Amino acid sequence: MQHVTSFMRTKPHHWGLLIRRIVRGWWYTVHLGAVALVLALSPSTYHRDMRLSTARHLYVNTWQVLPWFTLLASLVSLVIIRIVVVTAISYGLSHYAIEMVVRVLVLELIPLTAALFVAIRAGFQYHAADILAVAAKAPDDSAALQARLQRDLVPQVLANTFAVLSLAMVSSVVVLVLAYLVQFGFSPWGMGDYTRTVGRVFDPTVTIGFVFKTVFFGLSVAVIPTAAQLEAQRLRRARKSNVQPGAVGLLFVLFMIEAASLLIKYI
Repeated sequence: MQHVTSFMRTKPHHWGLLIRRIVRGWWYTVHLGAVALVLALSPSTYHRDMRLSTARHLYVNTWQVLPWFTLLASLVSLVIIRIVVVTAISYGLSHYAIEMVVRVLVLELIPLTAALFVAIRAGFQYHAADILAVAAKAPDDSAALQARLQRDLVPQVLANTFAVLSLAMVSSVVVLVLAYLVQFGFSPWGMGDYTRTVGRVFDPTVTIGFVFKTVFFGLSVAVIPTAAQLEAQRLRRARKSNVQPGAVGLLFVLFMIEAASLLIKYI
């Protein structure tokens, strides 16, 4: 939407420059994400200070919010599950209720909600001023900039990715339990049908796709807002709106990942 607005405000003979700027911005985001991944996978990154910083980010981004996010997701999911089950029973399709709940809530809505939640709470809190200060003082010293990225960016990437995975996985397990209780109550006799239905939905391909989608959500939340702030300050661009840098791009990427996941699974 932001790029469409920019095209509408830009004269046609400046569209080429605008397209190059957009492509350069996305390339910078991909490059920053690749650098962060390489540093995150490098054994030399995990010295004592880095482990402490990563643990602190994990605690703040995940453990502090996990209980009440799970509670809120469970309450909303319980209402949706009850509506789906009652509607399915009224049409004589009760045997499809659990499968619908799993496919819609667990596979699609909960991971996307977790990603948006982490983005709002943690993904937009990263400040790039310190990294830019190091880069400005020593523009040719890549070692100094890499050290700053290791200290500030890698823990943020790891923590946000882990937060999205944790919130999505824990909430999904709770929702699966709630779905069983709503459908069968506390009776153990529905366990066979329930496990067969869930197992039919979570075949190996769907399970792997679910994990990869959630990981990509986490990486997008961690990298895109940071890259947008870094690029805006590095190029000294004046902010033309009150929208957080990277917000529109992040939403676009999240929904594109979700759309690609749906296409792969159902088309």
